[in-house]
Amino acid sequence: MQEIFNSKTAESFHLDEYDYVIDAIDSLKDKIELLVYGSGKAFEHTRLYSSMGAALKVDPTQVRVSELWDVNGCPLASMMCKKMHRTKRFPGRKIQCVWSPEVLPNLGQARSCGTETSMCPKAQSGDGRADLPNHEWCTSKAQINGFMSHITAIFGLTLAGLIIQDIYRQ
Repeated sequence: MQEIFNSKTAESFHLDEYDYVIDAIDSLKDKIELLVYGSGKAFEHTRLYSSMGAALKVDPTQVRVSELWDVNGCPLASMMCKKMHRTKRFPGRKIQCVWSPEVLPNLGQARSCGTETSMCPKAQSGDGRADLPNHEWCTSKAQINGFMSHITAIFGLTLAGLIIQDIYRQ
């Protein structure tokens, strides 16, 4: 489904139909929306897992798994928790997160959409909403950080492993 999860589109995702939901959203506001909405009473049977920030990480030995409120040292998780406290919107249950305390400086150069140096992917076509394949994501982000593919893969495989462990325990 090619759609952006947010407060306006949440119901169209039919989360109650899934046993597992993985949050890998980069937008702070939409990430919080998914964690709060997806952990509500209507989705008690759905297990929700979350990936925190994998950008600017290089050390795979620092990847960890903890409950959201036990994450310590991850800038994305810290910003999320502060915003949840400020808005008084919290997940309805505990959520396991994959994260890393590693924080490296962003040494890349600024790349703006619409320029030749833009890192924003532009698809020519795609299924789903017509405005999404060529959507310009850069201006909707406070900052774009680089990533190392082995770290994002480790985050994803760790999330998959958490689900496999849960299935095995049942």
